[in-house]
Amino acid sequence: MLDKIDLNDIEKIALDAGKTIMEIYNRDFSIEYKDDKSPLTEADLASNDVIMQGLEKYGIPIMSEEGKTIAYDERKDWEYYWCIDPIDGTKEFIKKNGEFTVNIALIHKDAPILGVVYAPALDDMYAAKKGSGAFKNGEKLPLQSNPDMKEKMSVVASKSHLSEETQAFIDALDTKNIEQVSKGSSLKLCMVAEGEADIYPRLAPTMEWDTAAADAVVRESGKMTYQFENDEPVVYNKTDLLNPWFVVK
Repeated sequence: MLDKIDLNDIEKIALDAGKTIMEIYNRDFSIEYKDDKSPLTEADLASNDVIMQGLEKYGIPIMSEEGKTIAYDERKDWEYYWCIDPIDGTKEFIKKNGEFTVNIALIHKDAPILGVVYAPALDDMYAAKKGSGAFKNGEKLPLQSNPDMKEKMSVVASKSHLSEETQAFIDALDTKNIEQVSKGSSLKLCMVAEGEADIYPRLAPTMEWDTAAADAVVRESGKMTYQFENDEPVVYNKTDLLNPWFVVK
């Protein structure tokens, strides 16, 4: 299946979604609120339409944050499926700080094997395909590495969802100097993949579509997204689509 999918084609779908998003971003737009009180804009829905249409030709099931809920009984037997978030970081989109992404991942059973993360306001494209490496704007990741984490560690944390537990984890890290930076959306995982950050702890709720695409980039860069509780890799297509707490390193 993977060899039938051209990563450049998935990047183009993300670019097209990004273009649609930016047309809305650069004018006044409407905001609604979902049942869980999370915001939804017309850009989320427009981006979802572009991605769904772009992926349709592959004939692979699609799970989208903005799509209809799919019962576990229906999806438990999927061997492959797309996991998408048309805009990850809607709060950052509304604040107009540029730190939001289009996330498209291909999952095989319970692991991401292809991921495209596009930040349209920043025009940064992260892409990875299992066995082929991870890239940012065409450059192979990681772009840099930290030779001595005991001396200094760069930690990235959520801009809009920094929990007390996450902050306590950061404060307890075994290093002389902690450089802590905040970032929105799945860009945090990508920062670890590229080596701009050494670690990203998320001891707070996220959903599978928030992480899947960037997790593929992380894994192909030689890093991993670990479950906080047991240091096993995060898995996908669970009964409950809520991610466990995790640490990317």
